[in-house]
Amino acid sequence: MTLVDRDRLGALLADEAERFRASHPVSAQLASRRGEHLVGGVPMTWMRRWATPFAITVERAKGSELVDVDGHRYLDVCLGDTGAMAGHSPEPTARAIRARLESGGLTTMLPTDDAEVVADELTRRFGVERWQFTLSATDANRFMLRTARQLTKRPLVVVMDWCYHGTVDESFVVLDGALTRSRPGNVGPAVDPATTTRAVPFNDLGALEAALADRQVAAVLTEPALTNIGIVLPDEGYLEGLVELAHHYGSLVVLDETHTISAGPGGLTGKLGLRPDGVTIGKAIGGGVPIGAWGLRAELADAIVADRDADLEDTGGIGGTLAGNALSLAAARATLTEVLTERAFDEMGAVSHELVRRERALLADHGFDWSVVELGARSEVRFVSPPPRTGADSARAADVDLDRYLHLALANREVLLTPFHAMTLVAPTTTLAHVETYLDALADALAPLAR
Repeated sequence: MTLVDRDRLGALLADEAERFRASHPVSAQLASRRGEHLVGGVPMTWMRRWATPFAITVERAKGSELVDVDGHRYLDVCLGDTGAMAGHSPEPTARAIRARLESGGLTTMLPTDDAEVVADELTRRFGVERWQFTLSATDANRFMLRTARQLTKRPLVVVMDWCYHGTVDESFVVLDGALTRSRPGNVGPAVDPATTTRAVPFNDLGALEAALADRQVAAVLTEPALTNIGIVLPDEGYLEGLVELAHHYGSLVVLDETHTISAGPGGLTGKLGLRPDGVTIGKAIGGGVPIGAWGLRAELADAIVADRDADLEDTGGIGGTLAGNALSLAAARATLTEVLTERAFDEMGAVSHELVRRERALLADHGFDWSVVELGARSEVRFVSPPPRTGADSARAADVDLDRYLHLALANREVLLTPFHAMTLVAPTTTLAHVETYLDALADALAPLAR
């Protein structure tokens, strides 16, 4: 295995940062101006996470490509961190948005026929029969956990160590030995999340059973594969065992497919034939328009609707004035039925698999014994081998400087990785020619590291 010389890595980082500054003068000027009235100089603080010295300012984006104000045309394998997994501005989605704009009524607090079509499609893909809509997957997860506690009359939830479910208070936890702790960096938690949540390691059914045994857990909330601490795939039989254990102890199972929909039209739920009690999803299904959705088994949905102590129509903590709006549902209908189709997922998976196959060969050629983990249209490099099996293992595999170098070097070679990960995401518009572009840029970035 080639070891990375840390002094050389530091020098390369400095060189790449200077190269970026020199080649992005307009973005630099705009970034400086934005600091006057935007917190951190960006409209949302996560945009500060890019490895570049300042954020690129976007001029336009289409398909799998993005152009900045300095005229650089990038291959985009970030795709809005899944929000644009359908590609930027897919024509069927854009057409549906235009039609909704022209007909009027973007939000009316009344249903349109698109809602039924989207709910039917989500039922077909994920198997749960009753759906509600939100503006984000975060809201979908929050509403699902509230519903689970109301239905079971239990106070606690279980999540995975180093999980991610948006900005859900209960999910910002990690394990410290055997104890659940608030995740480092958690901003102003209303309560210590250890009072609401038990964390367990992913792929550890024994730890899960211990957390469920006292029958105080309302729901187990998990991604079918971890995706925010590096992609951590489930062991064979793990998810089936999770569902069986949860149901044995009277807990509900909620699968968050927001990122793992990359595995196929119904995410890993559909791919593995899982039978959860609830599914949450967001981002990709709106084709770039904000939306989230949460689905329940029919008997659970009927039970919560019939619960006279649950205020679902006003101030019970579930819903929102803009949730289920006409624009979001028009976009979701077009995206699900015309863009992110079964055929599209087959083609995306084939392109991504070719990228992974050749990326692994490229890393081996340069002497790097790193893992490339594949999840349908999504893949990610981790700087260890074999791939991690738990969130904690994946967290320990992080290398901040090396990760920053790859992101910055690829940006200078006009390829945009997701800022939070060394991850690639393939859209229906990503081609084998784009794969060549990515691999050429990666080879050029790796060469000086391997000297």
